[in-house]
Amino acid sequence: MTFLSRFLLSGLALAGLYTAPDVAAQSVNRAKQPANRTSASQGVTQYVDPFIGTGFHGHVFLGANVPFGAVQLGPTLLGPMGLADGWDWCSGYHNTDSLMIGFSHTHLSGTGIGDLGDVLIMPTTGPVHLTKGMPRNSQSGYASHFSHSNEIARPGYYRVKLDRYNIDAELTATERVGMHRYTFPKTSDAHILIDLEQGIGWDKSIDTKLEKVNDSTLVGYRFSKGWAADQRLYFAIVLSRPVANFALYNDQTAASGTSLTSAKTKGILSFATKADETVLLKVGISPVSSANALANIRAELPHWQFDQVRSNANASWNRELGKVQATSSDRARLTTFYTALYHTMIAPSIFNDHNGDYRGTDKKVYLKAPFTNLTTFSLWDTYRAANPLYTLLQPQRMGDMVNSMLAIYEQQGSLPIWPLMGNETNTMPGNSSLPIISDAVLKGIPGIDANRAYAAMKASAMRDPRGLKFVRNLQFIPADSMVESVAQGLEYAIDDWAVAQVAKKLGKADDYAYFSKRAKAYRHYFDPTTKFMRGRVSETAWRTPFSPVESRHMKDDFAEGNAWQYTWLVPHDVEGLMTLMGGEQPFTKKLDSLFVVKAKMGAEASNDITGLIGQYAHGNEPSHHITYLYAYVGQPWKTADKVRYIMDSLYSARPDGLCGNEDVGQMSAWYVLSAMGFYPVNPANGAYVFGSPVFDAITLQLPDNKSFSINVRNNSARNRYIKTMTLNGKPYTRSYIRHQDLLNGGTLTIDMSDKPSSTWGTAPADRPKSIY
Repeated sequence: MTFLSRFLLSGLALAGLYTAPDVAAQSVNRAKQPANRTSASQGVTQYVDPFIGTGFHGHVFLGANVPFGAVQLGPTLLGPMGLADGWDWCSGYHNTDSLMIGFSHTHLSGTGIGDLGDVLIMPTTGPVHLTKGMPRNSQSGYASHFSHSNEIARPGYYRVKLDRYNIDAELTATERVGMHRYTFPKTSDAHILIDLEQGIGWDKSIDTKLEKVNDSTLVGYRFSKGWAADQRLYFAIVLSRPVANFALYNDQTAASGTSLTSAKTKGILSFATKADETVLLKVGISPVSSANALANIRAELPHWQFDQVRSNANASWNRELGKVQATSSDRARLTTFYTALYHTMIAPSIFNDHNGDYRGTDKKVYLKAPFTNLTTFSLWDTYRAANPLYTLLQPQRMGDMVNSMLAIYEQQGSLPIWPLMGNETNTMPGNSSLPIISDAVLKGIPGIDANRAYAAMKASAMRDPRGLKFVRNLQFIPADSMVESVAQGLEYAIDDWAVAQVAKKLGKADDYAYFSKRAKAYRHYFDPTTKFMRGRVSETAWRTPFSPVESRHMKDDFAEGNAWQYTWLVPHDVEGLMTLMGGEQPFTKKLDSLFVVKAKMGAEASNDITGLIGQYAHGNEPSHHITYLYAYVGQPWKTADKVRYIMDSLYSARPDGLCGNEDVGQMSAWYVLSAMGFYPVNPANGAYVFGSPVFDAITLQLPDNKSFSINVRNNSARNRYIKTMTLNGKPYTRSYIRHQDLLNGGTLTIDMSDKPSSTWGTAPADRPKSIY
């Protein structure tokens, strides 16, 4: 999905160097957890299994955090060849690995590129080691084997036993502070290693500092370069006991004094411990200063009650996850659902201090911002479903997300493409902040200045880089001018449609006409002879040779896909695409073919193209809306067939329960919305297309103390087709529902059947539309 072999490293080929752990042990471990894990008092967090997605190519974060928290405190594993940078290790963890090198305070979740991994801390005993070791000789460094049977992961909590050192490590967190609790054996050689060199994947330290302030407080910073080119993270560490001995190292060379600045600063805290003695650490982080990091600790965690912090973190997750109450006798289904919802709330993550200070993309410090600044926006992925989900369940945070994007625009002169830790990575096609902002403005998300937002949208759409110059001048991007020209052009058409709708809302008629015309530019990529989207080199010539199934990663006209998959990427004008194909019948026939055509994509295809059903690729985002297109031709039962199959076959409550990169919540958001029974085909037109709900009942807690309930009768694996509906007691025949209908509150009752309905959702007046 988003990135894979765009930056594919050696992890897949080298994974065989590891002795495969007992993956089933993770399930055994969950069964061993305390009984109150499944008690009613635990709320819906009892259904969250953070191990889901840690296998195959899910790349999810595993560790302790709170919803949207700045801290993602979790394990970092050694990785293939000791590099900690294999593709499947890009979040720092993969369940085929059993060598731990420590606990880092920042992690990505499902991006496909490794970065972050800031401020790694590792408790040890015995001789001091300053390197992490290698897989076949882990004793040469500080790495420790662990068993998955000795791991526990719950929302806001992680625990593991480090076998080499006989140390139990526990982690929990507040928004900006990670808390560690280490239980040591009796020893005169207990240590805590702070390794400021180590990062994840591409992340390389360039300037680091560690300073001892007093016998229990350290401060410093870690500046690094990786996928995000200029990352600046400050930290403060407070210990629950005095440090008997403090040693500093520049890489492996000892340094004198109580402070060291170097590219590879490391610190060793040493002391003696009694049997089962606990040592606690509080680690605050800040994008601004170590003083602010220390202030974050004082504001968020002024005490040493680890169990209270863990309980508070669990309560935070229950509050957010509990905004959706699902009813089902299928516990595995509930686990898959609530874990998916959990994964949508790992990021975007907070990127400011408790007092509101943050560092912008211009590297300037902005004091006491009136909004919560956020980072880690995988916009090309999340605009499709995750952000529409936030507008429904997280309207306040959605306002913060948009205001964070607008601040970035004012700092760098354009809206973000893929911002990370105060950097623009310019990753993936399109300008995907535009449909997100448009959707938020059109839905009236509070706290957004619509005119300010529109100014940023228009200015960003009128720039030259990344193919926009060709869009403005030619209406298409010539295939010989850049790679991924069709992917770029189709995404820009979606973006331009979004700009046009805000222009219309604000009464800007000329702009509305201009951007509406640009939104039709997808037609320039459609070849009426082959009936596929393809690259063109001029107004009269197509790129040749052409194969609708071949995919050549970062070498052809598509981004992690082929023509079969990208031909449907017109969610803003399905009717127009239908016309290009010759009408409803040819459209439907081709759509049917998508799911049955089997052909190899070639040796250079991206490994991101996973979860294949014919040529449909559920493991990559451009396909996510396609199953719902059947509703536009009055055949909603085909959507029901496809979405049920995907939910049952490509998602599960196992470590390999995701068929591709999590992509910062998008893969999971598709499941959350689809399991509830609907999906935003056009992510900015305020409508959701019905599919096939899997729960007996769903209740959404909405703003203004309102709720929307969906009661599903006669639901089963066999009864997957919607037969009839009533909305607040009145017959409802449309195969879609508007966002405002949900916000109004009420009850939707759905009757299911084992046979497709010949009447519900089939009439032209009941079908979804691109514009309402």
